[in-house]
Amino acid sequence: MAHMSEAGLEQNYIKEAFDTNWVVPLGPNVNGFEKDLEEFCGQNKRVVALSAGTAAVHLALIACGVKPGDEVCVQSFTFCASSHPITYLGATPVFIDSEKDTWNMDPELLEEAIKDRIAKTGKKPKAIVPVALYGMPYKADRIMEIANKYDIPVVEDAAEGFGSKFKGQILGTFGKYGVLSFNGNKMITTSGGGALITDNEDEWREIMMYATQYRESYPYYQHEKIGYNYRMSNICAGIGRGQMTVANDHIAHHKHVQKLYEELLKDVKGIKVHSQPATGEYDSNYWLCTITIDPDVKVKGQENAYKTVVKGAVGGAAGVIHVADSATTDCQPNDNVEALRVFMDQVGIEARPVWKPMHKQPVYKNAPAYVNGLSEAVFKVGMCLPAGPYVKDEDVKYIVDSIKSAIIA
Repeated sequence: MAHMSEAGLEQNYIKEAFDTNWVVPLGPNVNGFEKDLEEFCGQNKRVVALSAGTAAVHLALIACGVKPGDEVCVQSFTFCASSHPITYLGATPVFIDSEKDTWNMDPELLEEAIKDRIAKTGKKPKAIVPVALYGMPYKADRIMEIANKYDIPVVEDAAEGFGSKFKGQILGTFGKYGVLSFNGNKMITTSGGGALITDNEDEWREIMMYATQYRESYPYYQHEKIGYNYRMSNICAGIGRGQMTVANDHIAHHKHVQKLYEELLKDVKGIKVHSQPATGEYDSNYWLCTITIDPDVKVKGQENAYKTVVKGAVGGAAGVIHVADSATTDCQPNDNVEALRVFMDQVGIEARPVWKPMHKQPVYKNAPAYVNGLSEAVFKVGMCLPAGPYVKDEDVKYIVDSIKSAIIA
């Protein structure tokens, strides 16, 4: 759940927007929020505040020159917003599976894919999109090394990784472009929104043009390229300015909750908390805390898993959905994972499966994929646990106690 600052600064900025009649896209709050983000990211970056993280991915790919018929290497273990904008442009996603340490893009598979696509198509992919899954940093140095070797631009999808660092550097500042999200459930929120990060002033201006319908400098509307209505509203940016005052507090809280889960679940047989590698290079924001459940763990109600077709969206305000024809698919979490999700829901705890890999999504069944089985294996045993600022220490203990009570000894 979104968590506003205790001082209510978000409301102050919103009131100022209403008082000055800046209730449209653009305005002082948008400018101020972008400056706050630039200071947060460092590295002399420029930021464009947008209506969604998905819009940021879309514009970054346009800036990389992605066109119909091109290919883009993208992490398979992710939310659809990482890959859908590739298809918006008529290009083809080339899905790359994960490595075991972080569950993020496997650099060795990435290079294998690049070589193979060049051999098969005669041209290299136009961009590489790694993802900070659940806030966990990817192996940025190795991915950048490969990208530079083949001269392919990197679009870092740090939508879930706001404030996460690799070797002390903020995610989203390694590649040619970085993507942030401020959706209602992210580390900080603007209700809905996102941002695109770049370090090139000319590219920053060009992205601004694309985000505001690509209007030329005439006293009337003249369009020489197709642009988009992607800029953030001054109201939403006001929320963001207030949220920036508690961003570091939010990140610290998520890390604290992660440590609690690690401590309280360490002796629960068959349950493992996914943690960052202990090399000192990784500094995850732990946007969501995740666990894996061994297949042989027995959970109450497991015999009823997937026996009933789900009639509505699972969890949160998920929007309009189609009612499924079947309760099962050819790639789904194990029965004990689903049984634990249902058990938790019945005691007032929202838990979710981890993302279903994109290369296993029906909509991408014909897309090239370079897989090692890691993401599909984690999808079968993985679960996300509550981690936001509203989750107190006693809530974590209740969640852990509920997990223990759901397991059949």
